Amino acid sequence: MKKIYLNTMGCQMNVYDSRRILDALEKLGYVETLNPEEADFLMINTCYIREKASDKVFSMLGKFAKIKADRKKQGLPTYIGLAGCVVQALGDEVFHKAPFLDLAVGPQSYHKLPELLTRLDRGAGRTVEANFTSDEKFDLLPKANARAYSAFLAIQEGCDNFCTYCVVPYTRGCEYSRSADEIIKEAKSLVDTGAVEIMLLGQNVDCWHGKGLNGQKEWGLARLIEELAKIDNLKRIRYTTSYPVDITDEMIKAHRDIEKLMPYIHLPIQSGSDAVLKAMNRRYTVKQYLEVIDKLRAVRPDIAISSDFIVGFPGETDADFEQTMDVVRRVDYAQSYSFKYSARPGTPASLMKNQIPEKIKADRLTTLQALLLERQKAFNMKFIGKTLPVLLTEKGRAKGQLNGYSPYLQNVHATLSDDYLGKIVDLKITSATASSLSGTINVL
Repeated sequence: MKKIYLNTMGCQMNVYDSRRILDALEKLGYVETLNPEEADFLMINTCYIREKASDKVFSMLGKFAKIKADRKKQGLPTYIGLAGCVVQALGDEVFHKAPFLDLAVGPQSYHKLPELLTRLDRGAGRTVEANFTSDEKFDLLPKANARAYSAFLAIQEGCDNFCTYCVVPYTRGCEYSRSADEIIKEAKSLVDTGAVEIMLLGQNVDCWHGKGLNGQKEWGLARLIEELAKIDNLKRIRYTTSYPVDITDEMIKAHRDIEKLMPYIHLPIQSGSDAVLKAMNRRYTVKQYLEVIDKLRAVRPDIAISSDFIVGFPGETDADFEQTMDVVRRVDYAQSYSFKYSARPGTPASLMKNQIPEKIKADRLTTLQALLLERQKAFNMKFIGKTLPVLLTEKGRAKGQLNGYSPYLQNVHATLSDDYLGKIVDLKITSATASSLSGTINVL
């Protein structure tokens, strides 16, 4: 058996892609290892969203090069590969930055990995594969295995929004929606191999508009979720990432009517200033964003809202930043992700005037994160003494501990036997922090 060490960076789509990479390489006899020093194939699935992430890639590749050299002294051939958005963005330049690389593949070319590795085995030179044929990618990858009780399922890829700070349209291509037939087939496969919960993925998942079952006219996301909910043994459905003005009335009703659809939505706002949103080319105002949240809470009052924030976007004033803080206070987010603006080459925002100094960006991020953490902790504290149904997905760090997720995507841990793995268990919450809950089994 050959061994592959695969390091995954970035978004949940990359996590999904990495699992499909492992599925694709099984036919060549590769099994995953968590020890890079024993791997015949060292690979990174990369993210290009922020500068720090792409810099980390080439630092890690340097460590891989040393492992490759050490293994060569032992007579052990080793390949080094790069996958993901860095490859799509840089193309052949990755070989100039890391001349010891053997192959590089973009996000739509993972189905070609077995062929590329076979060519390397036969002495072919290094190669880069990057294109935007998403249909080929999904059609030609092998049958998916769950590998987890909570599984990712990509239903849509790419984005047509062209936010001025974002590289996704350039690295993932234009929007592509898989058909309902394909998605439901993969969902059933994931459930058959152990998945209890499925997270539907897309760079702009609300824009999914695939062909309906048996070639019917196009469906929307709400109709797809309604059909997925009919799958036996699939207990929970989630989806991410949402674009505020693309959430339809049908999706809002789905949160009211579909029991398996969890009361949680990730709804990025990025900024609480209309002026900054316009500069970002986000197609909504703060008022429109808040109206969507009000509609969701009207039909599902307990729904948990999470969001993304970018601070220090070019031209952001102190007043703009305070408006972002006001939105946080207004919405009371259950979770959040926040970052300093990072200029990515080739994006319109990287050429804008009035770039914000790093010190100001860092100060604003610290201030924002303190408020977000305060609100997140307050949200979690509300559940102390209450009972939550928790899907237990993995062993915890402590002996005898299991970790899982509440309907609101809170991390919950409890001391229980492994027999409870993969089951939804009622846990009485005994304590909470900003990042997790602790519970005990609710014995009647």
